Amino acid sequence: MGLSRLAALHGVATSYSPSPDVTVSVPDDTVIAVLAALGVDAGTPADVRKCLAAAESRSRLLPPTVVVWAGEPLPPALAGLPPGSTVTVEPEPSDLPGHPAGRPPAPLSMRARAAAPAEPVASGEPAPEAAPAPGAAPAWWIPPPHGVHRIHVRTPDNRRATATLVAAPPRLPQPPEGTHGFLVQLYSLLSARSWGMGDLGDLADLAAWAGRSVGSGFVQVNPLHAAVPGKPTDPSPYRPSSRRFPDPVHLHVESIPEYGHVRDRAALDDLRQDAAALSEAVLNKGALIDRDAVWELKRQALELVAQVPLTPGRRADYCDFLAEQGQALEDHALWCALAEVHGPDWHTWPEALRAPRSPGTARARSELLDRVDFHCRLAWLTAGQLAAAQRAAEDAGMGVGIVHDLAVGVHPAGADTWSQQEAFAHGMSVGAPPDAFNARGQDWGLPPWRPDVLAATGYAAYRGLLRGLLAHAGALRIDHVMGLFRLWWVPEGRPPTDGTYVAYDAEAMLAVLVLEAHRAGTSVVGEDLGTVAPGVREALARRGVLGTSVLWFERDWEGDGRPLAPEEWRRDCLATATTHDLPSTAARLTGDHVTLRHRLGLLTRSLEEELTADLTDTAEWLALLARLRMLPEGDGDEEAAVRAVHRFLRRTPARMTGVWLPDTVGDRRPQNLPGTWDQYPNWRLPIADPEGHPVTLEEITASPRLHGLMEVLRPRKPRTAPPGERRP
Repeated sequence: MGLSRLAALHGVATSYSPSPDVTVSVPDDTVIAVLAALGVDAGTPADVRKCLAAAESRSRLLPPTVVVWAGEPLPPALAGLPPGSTVTVEPEPSDLPGHPAGRPPAPLSMRARAAAPAEPVASGEPAPEAAPAPGAAPAWWIPPPHGVHRIHVRTPDNRRATATLVAAPPRLPQPPEGTHGFLVQLYSLLSARSWGMGDLGDLADLAAWAGRSVGSGFVQVNPLHAAVPGKPTDPSPYRPSSRRFPDPVHLHVESIPEYGHVRDRAALDDLRQDAAALSEAVLNKGALIDRDAVWELKRQALELVAQVPLTPGRRADYCDFLAEQGQALEDHALWCALAEVHGPDWHTWPEALRAPRSPGTARARSELLDRVDFHCRLAWLTAGQLAAAQRAAEDAGMGVGIVHDLAVGVHPAGADTWSQQEAFAHGMSVGAPPDAFNARGQDWGLPPWRPDVLAATGYAAYRGLLRGLLAHAGALRIDHVMGLFRLWWVPEGRPPTDGTYVAYDAEAMLAVLVLEAHRAGTSVVGEDLGTVAPGVREALARRGVLGTSVLWFERDWEGDGRPLAPEEWRRDCLATATTHDLPSTAARLTGDHVTLRHRLGLLTRSLEEELTADLTDTAEWLALLARLRMLPEGDGDEEAAVRAVHRFLRRTPARMTGVWLPDTVGDRRPQNLPGTWDQYPNWRLPIADPEGHPVTLEEITASPRLHGLMEVLRPRKPRTAPPGERRP
């Protein structure tokens, strides 16, 4: 009983429900291990009693971080302050554009009072107003500007507290209603000029073409986070070294202004020939995309480019970038420099280098100054090309532009876990509990953030992460958006079935997200597929976070299980036919995905049973399409069926409709096959035609099949946008 109470105080679940009628108890040793990762010793009954007594005896006047939403009631922590308490809000200059450094705006002082009789407010404040209407903030409250501030409270009996105050607008900006766009894994999109994999030049070109030629409003890409270098490098974009900074492997080298001034042209020509050979092997010889080989060529070219002095204007821009990014960039670049010397896993580095603020690390920082500068410059160049891609999208008339992707976590050996060690729960991994689709659960090998440290630091790491990602984005997709509320923690060395849920302060996580997206003018799409706790989708929708609806999963699960008619779909979502983790539409329609999984030994039933179930599922959808006159009767043509599927998506009320770019040319191969490691070439396939022959960006944009599909996605008739909604 004591362990359960202690766990509850720290947001650690002692049971969970994989389905409404089932409750599973979490093993005590799992709870003890998770509490230990949160700095709570519950190893013995005596330890539990001691920690519980300490926790229950603490009386906090304010939690470490307090959230206020503009125009909404104050949280209990503020609304319940004793009458006569003095409240001072100190706006932080760094969070208030327009306030020069060193000259913070004047603090806002106010005094809490009872509803009647009224207490006088602090000297110099306006006279109190009438009692607030039900649900409104009290009259003594002076709303601070949107931002992250410090709040100080002193009660009449002289108790004091200071906390971080997140003042957020009530809702995110919304994308233009009825917009459509492409979903693509950038590495898979090779053009005639690519160096063996798709790059940011290709992304800008795709956006410029899509906006102008087929009226698209966005292009959504995979996470472009920095990878952990290795031999081979983990190709998954969802297990990065750092989510804060992008990977320079995505650079289009020839677009760098200094490229044209490199003196050793022969060396550059040799590298370009080698890059052309890499592309030729992928496009015409059946080779897989080799990220390591691509990076080796680009690294050599970038070393030559870095020798070219920057012009005064470029130097000033670079210096501004360094100042803006600050310590976070310096730490990331230092990790990259140290990894070149000591390998990519910082746990194996010399002891003196395993902490970013140690004296040994300080000496290494000085010794590796040139390499640190090189990696800082790569981050600057990559940020510049990300900005250019978004500008290209906007110039082409896109109402959203580039939709970037935020992975759910980072690699345990990477730059983020080294530079932010105190923020991560060491010895823990994020995953998923057992469910109807995976009885063994999942372990993703990603260490989670500690919710207590996030709150204590005012969510600084999370704020910096979002600010960096949103700087050059039209919108942001958040993978496993349920992680803003809770994550499944798996203790190291244990199976995923022995994990448990750990809660995060969803109100604070959402407030920071809404605040940063509001500042950037960007929308947010949450990937909310799979097990979703009650109330999560409603909470996300209230703040304007769009959901993700995939056609094959949209059924009346609480009724007859039949496919949902288009008018029954939710409005605030991105509607798609597939994702990077699912079969392409052609493979789904033909059953090719079942035979592929059979060949790899991934089926839990016989091939005949799986094919029968899959055929039944597909037939129900095709029957609905036929009844809605979207699919010509008796037409068994695969292309016609793919068009019908997207015609259906277009008829739903979904704000955004996403087209998987490989679907436009009939690609049958999934980019990622969950449950496989080296049995399938995950994250290494170029986009291909129905026969599996790779196609270039130029061939995709000229494809009659693509243009036939895009005909059914022509923009809906424009409407007048409500206040606060962005227009295309």
